[in-house]
Amino acid sequence: MSEVSKFEKEYSSDSFWDKVVKVAKTAGYEVIEKALWLYYAAQDPKTPLWAKTTIYGALGYFIMPLDVIPDFTPVAGYTDDLGVLLAALGAVAMYVTDDVKTQAKQKLKDWFGD
Repeated sequence: MSEVSKFEKEYSSDSFWDKVVKVAKTAGYEVIEKALWLYYAAQDPKTPLWAKTTIYGALGYFIMPLDVIPDFTPVAGYTDDLGVLLAALGAVAMYVTDDVKTQAKQKLKDWFGD
């Protein structure tokens, strides 16, 4: 995960939402769901700094359009992003609470329907 931490500086709440809104349908439900879980977990004041750093690194990677597999690459464009998001989730899973998942589910319903 340390390599991903260099992307932490790319993260901002505004750039996260700009990216998610722009690519939700293209990236797909699973990628956006994992990104939202991480985002909402980072907003929780009970999430410790080390976990937020991991989350912001993963979300910074997600935000960058030119990463290992550029996002505009057909079919495979978001597979590396999903891998990074899943690795971050593995590290901070205990902070992805039911409340976090409920917040993400509501936002996903707005974009993808039921």
